[in-house]
Amino acid sequence: MPANQGERARRRLSTEERREQLLTVGARLFSESPYDDVRIERVAGIAGVSRGLLYHYFPNKRDFFAAVVERESERMLRMTAGVPGVPVREQLTAGLDTYLGHAQAHAHGFRAFHRADAAGDLAVRRVYRRALAAQEQQILAALAADPEFGPALGDAPHLRLAVRGWLAFTTAVCLEWLRDGEPAREQVRDLCARALLGVLG
Repeated sequence: MPANQGERARRRLSTEERREQLLTVGARLFSESPYDDVRIERVAGIAGVSRGLLYHYFPNKRDFFAAVVERESERMLRMTAGVPGVPVREQLTAGLDTYLGHAQAHAHGFRAFHRADAAGDLAVRRVYRRALAAQEQQILAALAADPEFGPALGDAPHLRLAVRGWLAFTTAVCLEWLRDGEPAREQVRDLCARALLGVLG
């Protein structure tokens, strides 16, 4: 009995590890099914915890899904953050490589993130839209700081709309690519890069 208790103690996850485990399970389930079809009981069962423990971390399903969305957004923003002094054309290629690589390696979480806008809960949709606004602002800041694009674009009223449209285009292309598995990642990257440079040109 003492040996079994010791084994259980070694397997016990820290608060942060448990939260991360639950978010990983949630990302997978939300990517596979619409928001309304995902049951908290199933999340808890896959994670091997009680429903009550899951609610200890996340008060309700809306908050749980919002946390999944925020987690994916924060990951993407960190990985595609602008690099001061590096031209946008170079950053665009590297950023898209990172973006597509992450989407491919974490397809469940990527799909879950982009299912958020279709969720019926207005609070969840607001989280998703805040995340997209942060991505948009990150791109606009990089363009403004670039010697090639900054002076020419200035505060052109169409710029924000163009970037927003490009993000929607890139998301749609990436979701289709993840579903079909083709063309090659480099081709998808170049397609998306040309699309942004085209609207800026």
